Order: sequence, then structure tokens, then C-alpha cells
Amino acid sequence: MSRPRGTPREVLGAPHPILSATAEPVDPTAPEVVTAAADLLATLRREPGTTGLAAPQIGLSWRLIAFDAGLHPRSRSWAGELVVVNPRLARASYWNHGREGCASVAGLLADVRRASRITLHGHLPGTGEAVTIEADAFEARCIQHQLDHLDGLLFLDRVSGALSLHRRLHSCDA
Repeated sequence: MSRPRGTPREVLGAPHPILSATAEPVDPTAPEVVTAAADLLATLRREPGTTGLAAPQIGLSWRLIAFDAGLHPRSRSWAGELVVVNPRLARASYWNHGREGCASVAGLLADVRRASRITLHGHLPGTGEAVTIEADAFEARCIQHQLDHLDGLLFLDRVSGALSLHRRLHSCDA
């Protein structure tokens, strides 16, 4: 069985209402979920400097994230280019602040406190196979950022104050 290629979709910008809604769990083996996973990856590949996307960012209120942090200069771990269905954070440790941006929030970066080591559980689209991901450094931050999207949060919701905000000068700042 060949994997669907995927069609890039528009990335929704804040304050679109779907970005502040809690996403619903889905069946990882459902054909529409497999198609959405392919679309999410196609959209991620099209967005320069973007290391992760969540289904709500492409208009689907489903618990589905895609990420590929391998080329980012602050990456230490790399799970690969991956889509995870119904992801859940199982462990988080070693908290620190780091600068983040978001494809749904143009022109802004912010200093956000996140765990630098995490364990993530979820399922692969298509097969429904259970997957466990151990991530650290930037990849852990990227995954947590996507998990926030599934809970209706933007990185700006985690900012401690105005001094944590910064203008994005280049597309690769985050």
C-alpha cells in the first residue's frame, strides 16, 4: 500500500477560532486521518523555517501533530520527519526558557518556559502502531509547542509578560 502524497494546505493565522479550541482524538487508521497526516507533512515541508505543525493550524480540530526538527541548529535529538496521532506527554523534565515563533503568529517571537527532555506517546497514522518518542533540546520544545495547539493554546499564552516578546527579523529566528 502506498502512502498518500499529501496536499499542502493554508496555515491558519491567529485569531482563527479553531486555534483556541481543544482538538478531538481520532482513529489513526481512518482513511481521512491518513490523508490529513499526509497533508500536514506536505504543508510542513512547504513552510520554510517551520519545524512543526498541528492539525488545527490547517483547519482540522483533530489531535494530530507533524514535526521534523533535525535541521534546526539547536536540535540534539531527532525522531525524523514524523506525524503522531493522539499524542500525549508522558514525562517532562529539565525546564528552561527558549525563544519560539509560530507559523500561525506572523512577526513575533517569545521566550517560553518548556521542558528540555520529554517522553511522548501516540500512534502512527495508517497502521495505528503505538510509538514512544524521547526528545530533548529543540525537538522537545517543538513537540510541546505542537501539543499546545491541540489544547487550544498559542505560544503567546505561555508568555510571562511583554518583555518576553520580540519581533521576528528573519524566517529562521526561532
